[in-house]
Amino acid sequence: MSKTGGDDLDDDFVPDDLVALSDAEDDAAAHSADGEDIAALLSADEGEAAPASTSQPDKKRKRRAKEKERKAKKRKLTEETSDVPPPSVAAQPPAMLGDYISSMQAKTFSKMSAIELADIQIPESSIADTTLWSGSRNLDQLADFITKMLPTLRTRLAQRPKANGAPTLIFIAGAALRVADVTRILRDKKLRGEKGGDVAKLFAKHIKLDEHVAFLRRTKLSAAAGTPGRLGKLLESGKCLHLISALGTSALTHIILDVSHQDAKKRNVLDIPETRDEVFKMVIGAPKVLQGIKQSKIQLVLL
Repeated sequence: MSKTGGDDLDDDFVPDDLVALSDAEDDAAAHSADGEDIAALLSADEGEAAPASTSQPDKKRKRRAKEKERKAKKRKLTEETSDVPPPSVAAQPPAMLGDYISSMQAKTFSKMSAIELADIQIPESSIADTTLWSGSRNLDQLADFITKMLPTLRTRLAQRPKANGAPTLIFIAGAALRVADVTRILRDKKLRGEKGGDVAKLFAKHIKLDEHVAFLRRTKLSAAAGTPGRLGKLLESGKCLHLISALGTSALTHIILDVSHQDAKKRNVLDIPETRDEVFKMVIGAPKVLQGIKQSKIQLVLL
């Protein structure tokens, strides 16, 4: 009979149930001496490995949170940027404004040659330099803009006019509602004082041309605000009626062109073909107006 060692068990050896149970109880007693839970001890011993099972979800959550934060910052930046309007073309120096106006005239008079366009070009010396203006070019600062950038105009607006229908200022705006807003500001005594004349509100909506003609011929004006189409017809009304133009130019020293204001499609008065043509053909292109501009008697101001 051969001898076997203590570890030489048969391959199909199965521990007795009582023996296995007693071994488990001994282990439990050893590890629960202080009343601690086995699971707690295991989690403590395996502290390095426990996060591994949750690290992947945690990483996904953190990644989603960072992505959400990044999108929020991007959205906020976009909103802040969209609230800041781009610099107005009117803020450029006279030389650049002269080029801008010439390019717009070329669109209106597309069939003219370069020599013909040169004849109607606005001289740089007749364009107001408003580059020192640091405020907005919105109507809420129009009175301050005129006071600081155009002191001569500010003085003339407060003087008593001599002739009917002959303003010192013509303000060209692209739409009737804009004209109404401009008129309210120009009528403020901050600009006209106590002696200044009336301010004409000139647009075709609801008001007939002959009604405007009658009003101008009986009214002493400091300023006239209007759409280019109606202004143009009143400037040439003398030719139509064989009389002096209802809107006179004898006292005219300044024309303000409202290029900073944009419509719902982000277009200013010179971006819209119809109003651009009216500006250059009927208002600035009116013979007496163009002559006054070329002789530096009338100054063109881009707001």
